[in-house]
Amino acid sequence: MSTATRTDWVPDRRDLLVGAAVVNAELLVVLVYLAVEPVTVDSWRFILYGFLWINAGLYAVAKTTPAPADTRTKRLALLVAGGYFLVLAVAGGIVGPSHTSPLASLLTDGHLHSHGTATAGGFDLRLLPPGWGPALVYQGAWLSVILMPYKVIGYLSLAYLVYATAIDAAGTVVSGSLGVLSCVSCTWPVVGSLVTSLFGSGSAVVVAATTWPYDVSTVAFLATVALLTWRPLAR
Repeated sequence: MSTATRTDWVPDRRDLLVGAAVVNAELLVVLVYLAVEPVTVDSWRFILYGFLWINAGLYAVAKTTPAPADTRTKRLALLVAGGYFLVLAVAGGIVGPSHTSPLASLLTDGHLHSHGTATAGGFDLRLLPPGWGPALVYQGAWLSVILMPYKVIGYLSLAYLVYATAIDAAGTVVSGSLGVLSCVSCTWPVVGSLVTSLFGSGSAVVVAATTWPYDVSTVAFLATVALLTWRPLAR
């Protein structure tokens, strides 16, 4: 049976020292941002969520080393992880149809809306709060790309963990099942937008799913990272 090589996922003293330094650095960046940019923070939890995604994702990657495997298994695992990242990127709004494309018009019943200042075929750098920004936005004739640090790092971290889990799955059905269930829970970050498109913005289902979308998605993200890092059924 193939199992991923893991260091102890419980933080040791060195991890705690590094973590404290990182948190202090992030706090300093936020304070500098607030001193420079004329913005007011209505809810600090949203800034916290961005850093939770980044820190948890990077920590999980640092604590996970894929098991040795043959070339074919690695390629299959890479294909699974790549496809998974692409699904999250599209569903999570990193990549999508441009607001000026015929596809966007079709999806919105012909009603196009303006989103930001990026023009077709151009790049725009949004100085959003740390963790959420700086966000690089590309608006093409057919394709739009929105690169927010917390989403890019979070989804890439999940893809890496899925890669390690897929290698585990080559040796055990149990770990593969765990990986599938974990990947399903990863879709929570985009459940609100998907439910909205399916049921309409005024339905009770949407209200229930979108009242606390970032709170729910952050909890689901952290739980998924924990499952994919620990993978108790694969041990």
